[in-house]
Amino acid sequence: MSAMMSSSGWCGHCKHNTELPEQDMNEIDRNTLLIWNYMKLDQEVRPGDVIVVLGSIDLRVAERAVDLYEQKFAPLIVCSGNRGRGTASFQETEARMLAERLVSCGVPTSKILIEEQATNTGENATRTRALLHERSIPVQKAIIVTKPYMERRAYATFSKQWPEIKTYITSPQIAYEDYFLDEKFKHETISHMVGDLERIRRYGSEGFQIPQEIPEEVWEAYENLIKLGYGKYVPAL
Repeated sequence: MSAMMSSSGWCGHCKHNTELPEQDMNEIDRNTLLIWNYMKLDQEVRPGDVIVVLGSIDLRVAERAVDLYEQKFAPLIVCSGNRGRGTASFQETEARMLAERLVSCGVPTSKILIEEQATNTGENATRTRALLHERSIPVQKAIIVTKPYMERRAYATFSKQWPEIKTYITSPQIAYEDYFLDEKFKHETISHMVGDLERIRRYGSEGFQIPQEIPEEVWEAYENLIKLGYGKYVPAL
């Protein structure tokens, strides 16, 4: 299993602080942390009808779902996702890999549904909704589990694509300075964060999500990171 897919010793009791001492922060960290804090919503999670885990190569999202399931926040988990940019060559879909991690952590297979067609966040919402409807499983409240820097995008997208339910957005409880498994993973993740912020800026007006206001200092951080070479995942116009 690759480093990206390692749990890296994560547990549900890791610290939440996302502020680094100024002297320990270089220009990349200063700009990235501004975006990270904007993307993270830190919503209070309340009981729901289902936990929806969004596809990811980082299986710590599955471990967060296990934590919530064991605390009885919801009786069912849906893993949603086909293959993405980092998993295109994998034999299994991201949803199936997440489900396997759930089972390895003790979640019964009878409490897991797999949706492996979604290729983006909008489809995570619409295809999961369709799957649950086909199974005649009523949903009024859903807990959405994603990566920390994807919380805002997940919230904005699910609010638009599945507006009739109440959503609680959460992610692995890991501080910024503890999140990155290695330097390669860190640089890839920063590039993804920059691309996701551009999607947040565009997708509200394009109808894919509800609009989100981006503070000036966050957008300045985006522009700084573009100059530093982190723009490879910014979607083309």
